Amino acid sequence: MILNIFKPKGITSFGVVRTIRYITKEKKVGHGGTLDPFAEGVLVIGTGKDTKLLTKITNENKSYLATIKLGSTTNTLDLEGEVVKEKNIPTLSHDMIEDVLISFQGESMQIPPMFSAKKVGGKKLYELARKNIVVDRDPAKITIDKINLIKYTKGKILFSVTCSKGTYVRVLGNDIAQKLGTVGYLESLIRTRVGSFSIDNSKTIENFESSWKSYVQ
Repeated sequence: MILNIFKPKGITSFGVVRTIRYITKEKKVGHGGTLDPFAEGVLVIGTGKDTKLLTKITNENKSYLATIKLGSTTNTLDLEGEVVKEKNIPTLSHDMIEDVLISFQGESMQIPPMFSAKKVGGKKLYELARKNIVVDRDPAKITIDKINLIKYTKGKILFSVTCSKGTYVRVLGNDIAQKLGTVGYLESLIRTRVGSFSIDNSKTIENFESSWKSYVQ
């Protein structure tokens, strides 16, 4: 069974997996691409023998809506971290922001953030980051297929992006802010699509649980 679940804010992707496992009583449950706890949106879940399909799904392009808050940045590059730097926001026009966003389109190399589940030397980076240990990370090739400015107001940039597997939108947001002459972090992140799985067709955990109970009765 492949499920299109809407992950709410404040819960880990594994937390969703654990809840689906409890609801369905399936022993084998996995997901097709981690979402940070502060993020929300499409989380593709596989159960039973269909977990084998998750590898292909994980490799699909993903789409997001993200908000960058300019003027300060955090150690996690999102709103859950501690502010580590502040900088004035220059006068910005929509055209200037659009030009910077478009400059990220195409292939590039991106360094994974320290606060991530990526492993270096057998240890997850966030475990090292919590001990204030910073290690060298190899850059990875990413592709930004589309990126568009939706709105800029009061020091906040709302944009949409479609990108390849392995793209850290938190890092992208930070890089965008730096290219605009300031600093920034992601204030919100919504995953709107994973491959053919759209947020329009996603189910909340509560809705899935309700329909599942009706199904098994």
